[in-house]
Amino acid sequence: MTTTPTPRPASVDFVRRRRLYEEVAARLETEIHSGQYRPGDALPTERNLMKRFGVGRPAVREALFSLQKLGLVAIRQGDRARVTQPTREVVLDAMSGAARHLLSVPDGVRQFQGARAFFEIGLARLAAVAAEAADIAALEQTLAANRAALGDQAAFERTDVEFHHAIASIARNPIFEAIHQAMVGWLTEQRHITLRAPRQQELAFKAHQQILHAIRDHDPDRAERMMRDHLQQVNKTYWKQRIVP
Repeated sequence: MTTTPTPRPASVDFVRRRRLYEEVAARLETEIHSGQYRPGDALPTERNLMKRFGVGRPAVREALFSLQKLGLVAIRQGDRARVTQPTREVVLDAMSGAARHLLSVPDGVRQFQGARAFFEIGLARLAAVAAEAADIAALEQTLAANRAALGDQAAFERTDVEFHHAIASIARNPIFEAIHQAMVGWLTEQRHITLRAPRQQELAFKAHQQILHAIRDHDPDRAERMMRDHLQQVNKTYWKQRIVP
């Protein structure tokens, strides 16, 4: 006669502990958002949180770590956790691990290239509508730096990023700028590989020049088309370079 094995207690404890820390984190997050704890305030000690929620130290610590990942608290050795003001950069940085994983799966890079194109083409169109004289001057300045960097791989990469960032800043939406900066980090390898291709720096500079002219002329259709052509050429070059032995 056979009997059904009894599940190991360790598995049950693991599930229960996850639920506890998530509940503790959710309660603390609600209190932070409601203003009960403000940026700079110290949260209760671990011992007090354990007593208040009726949980063990592991659940409290896991809850605090999860809040830290959200940018809601800062944890320092030997000190109580303190409430922090989450920033757009912190939130997007917390996504970096997942982004790197997504980039590593089949078609991951192509998917990110598609997301970047959708985002930057929209920014170019918006910039052509909204750009003011000061924005055009800033773009012209970054383009001049981009031109001066021709032949210098590191400098050209830096000024390439600065040019695209200048377009993103025209929207005057800090979330757009934060997303742009995150994209730069996630697609750094693409920029390295692409700009090593023969004549790619010259092609990229000319594309930047055409995009600037369209924005300066307040021609959103042309700005959209020039940015699309630019990114399609960049993507095509990247994949061609990837298969070069």
